[in-house]
Amino acid sequence: MTQEKIIVNPNGDTPLNGMLTLPETDKPCPAVVFVHGSGGSDMDSKVYAVRPFKDLAEGLAARGIASIRHDKRTFVISKEQMKTIGGDFTIWHESIEDALQAANMLRNDPRVDPNKVFLAGLSLGGHIAPRIHAQGGNFAGLIIMAGTPRRLEDVMKAQAADQVAQLPRILKGIAKKQTAAFHAKLEGLYDMPDEEAKRTNFLGKYNKLYYLKDLGKKTPEDYLQGSTTPVFVMQGDGDFHVSVEEDFNDYRRILANHPDATFKLYAGLNHVFMPMVHGKITKAKAEYSKPQQVVEDVIEDIAQWVMQR
Repeated sequence: MTQEKIIVNPNGDTPLNGMLTLPETDKPCPAVVFVHGSGGSDMDSKVYAVRPFKDLAEGLAARGIASIRHDKRTFVISKEQMKTIGGDFTIWHESIEDALQAANMLRNDPRVDPNKVFLAGLSLGGHIAPRIHAQGGNFAGLIIMAGTPRRLEDVMKAQAADQVAQLPRILKGIAKKQTAAFHAKLEGLYDMPDEEAKRTNFLGKYNKLYYLKDLGKKTPEDYLQGSTTPVFVMQGDGDFHVSVEEDFNDYRRILANHPDATFKLYAGLNHVFMPMVHGKITKAKAEYSKPQQVVEDVIEDIAQWVMQR
């Protein structure tokens, strides 16, 4: 394979380092754009000792599929830039605009088949994949990896409840007060005037409620209704960030009448499609501190699905 350093959004306020990975082939090939989960991540989506996007990119290249991965904007954006954007910062600034630019870069590369550009979103990236597609992505297919059809704040509430339940008794009281304060901030979110949401913090001084309000105005179900774009929903049953019942199975419900929806639940895999280590949200750091790679079956399944479309 060939790996070429690229810049995504080169003329914008926040140019992003990226990597174009190409297979050895003499004809235009299919390609994938990777979209990150929550938080600031580098192009490999590095979490402690694991690099899922690097594993996926190289594994897909070995199977004839190109890809672009890039640093997430919140990984490189300065505090001054965040202050300037303020409460107007949304998922568009964080991920969508850059995913669309990466897709256009692939379509304009003669080594890529412009009609076979796919999107693979991990976690939050999977949640917003239908929105990216609807806002100009025009992808040949969507790969939702450990995504959720729930609103982000509902997932955060559920994760907080899991953490509280797993804490020692002496810490539970403090944690419950903190989660109660977070819940109180979210009350009436979608009835809140935009300007109020733009100046109200929810996590730290740079994260405003308007981010959640904008993200939750339309759910993935809203974007998927009536769509005929191929969708591949995949999740590990050892994932403690999202739920088999509330997320994977709800995608099954949402896409029950879809003409080309594929579902795969992987036994014993965690949120980044590697073998589960601890399986507890309170041990997330330890879970991802063991050096591992995305399992080959996952990469092979993605490759076969892409090649068949």
